[in-house]
Amino acid sequence: MKRVTKYGFLIFGAIVLIGFALKGNITHEKFDSEKWKNWTETEEEWSLRWDMMNSLRNKHELIGKNKAEIIELLGEPDSKTESEFGYYLGMAKHGIDVGNLTIKFDEKEKVSKIKVKRS
Repeated sequence: MKRVTKYGFLIFGAIVLIGFALKGNITHEKFDSEKWKNWTETEEEWSLRWDMMNSLRNKHELIGKNKAEIIELLGEPDSKTESEFGYYLGMAKHGIDVGNLTIKFDEKEKVSKIKVKRS
């Protein structure tokens, strides 16, 4: 019985610690194409794009879209090459980290991979 109680407290403690670690880092900001395209990093909205990333990934299937569809959805990228678009996400709410979204295209100019990075 003591073992069960001990492990119960350990599991409860782990859940509490994980909850504190995630507090404030997961938002439920709905993706809004116009807000994304017109966003400027200000004190009031320093992480707006970062906050919309969960909604963007969950509600919009980016894989398979072409470059024109991505530009229509997200606007002109902050950086681009023939095979990649890069979008600055703003502050990542993890200290002084910022986020970036990289969209990679295949030889048919269709999205083949997306990557979100904190740096």
